[in-house]
Amino acid sequence: MPEANATFDGLIPEVYDNHLGAVLFEPYAADLVNRLKPRAAKDVLELACGTGIVTRALLEGLKPRPRLVATDLNEPMLHYARSKVASAPGLEWRQADASDLPFPDASYDAVVCQFGVMFVPDKLAAMKEARRVLRPGGVFAFNVWDKLEENDLGRTAHEVITRFFPFDPPQFYTIPFGFHDAELIRSMLGQAGFADVEIESVAKESKSLSAGHVAVGLVRGNPVVNAIQERGGVEVGTVIAAVEEALRSRYGDSPLKAKMRAFVVMASRAKEK
Repeated sequence: MPEANATFDGLIPEVYDNHLGAVLFEPYAADLVNRLKPRAAKDVLELACGTGIVTRALLEGLKPRPRLVATDLNEPMLHYARSKVASAPGLEWRQADASDLPFPDASYDAVVCQFGVMFVPDKLAAMKEARRVLRPGGVFAFNVWDKLEENDLGRTAHEVITRFFPFDPPQFYTIPFGFHDAELIRSMLGQAGFADVEIESVAKESKSLSAGHVAVGLVRGNPVVNAIQERGGVEVGTVIAAVEEALRSRYGDSPLKAKMRAFVVMASRAKEK
């Protein structure tokens, strides 16, 4: 990522989970798990598990319960996920780099990643690694956000934050919403060796208890808060209040409802002949 303050550390994992989890991530976690259910995967690897939202959904939704290895490069997120997700038979936590996985070839039936591929600097290497650790017939299931214009909350937060810093605006929000070219994704997966690639555009509704609740998450629940503090000249609370006001005026309050859209990808490794 272009900014040095790109680490999800300190209070960020907790705020991310409490203020954004149900609003942005749980609906797509349920979608991913539902797509995996018919495959009856016995061994599952999760990349970029974050605060454990998909980890929990996999454990609760896949029957019979698979052996699940949940990984993340970011140790603070991994630590928080361990504290939130109840221990379960067959669940293992590992720190791992998605582009250089410490696992043997052909050792998993499914590799799952929720909104993490966008943050990997070498995306093609990560795709090749996912294929390498998959067994023949296995699937790499992941999602990525569509562009900012299709995601109300991220777009609004980015617009408001940028107004406070016209000469050097924080660029965090350009990263999670910056890998949305479906044909590029399909091409890269082909280069990585995947034989069958399905990409679906999936729209869902963001719902929050209030504009204020999600505004805290949009500012304090990711590294943009570090960028704001480093630049100075404005209090974080002032930025949150401005984001809250913009959200309330556009999408209502108690509850807030807004649109979001992502691409869901199912890429299969060819079966052996």
